[in-house]
Amino acid sequence: RALLRLRSQVEMAPKAKQDAKAQASKAAKAVKKGSFKRTRKPRYSVVFHRPKTLQRQRDPKYTRVSAATTQKMDSYSILKYPLTTESAMKKIEDNNTLVFIVDLKASKKQIKDAVSRMYDIQTKKVNTLIRPDGQKKAYVRLTADYDALDVANKIGVI
Repeated sequence: RALLRLRSQVEMAPKAKQDAKAQASKAAKAVKKGSFKRTRKPRYSVVFHRPKTLQRQRDPKYTRVSAATTQKMDSYSILKYPLTTESAMKKIEDNNTLVFIVDLKASKKQIKDAVSRMYDIQTKKVNTLIRPDGQKKAYVRLTADYDALDVANKIGVI
């Protein structure tokens, strides 16, 4: 048995030399290249909070919106009614301007579009103000092509 042990040690000797050479060349290569040194991440808290890494895809049981939303501000809800006061009539005759009570949330552009859509007229400009009673009044100035008196007659203001 001792002989067998000796023989295995003798046979292993050349292998050990090769391993040592390989190990040395590996170490030399690492020294030349500069081995990766792992740095420790600084911890700013004493307690460890497990990171939340699982991000599941949304899988709703039912749709949250049952029907598509309809546009709340159409031309009929923007223009409430035309004003027929004396001062409004004066504006119609003198300034070629129609006066409307409009929705409080309506913008000048929306008012302009609603007037052109409903009465087939072009507007030059729109002035708005909010009255003391909380309603919005719009002065719609028509272009020179259209006469406010004719349009007012068509609407039924006069």
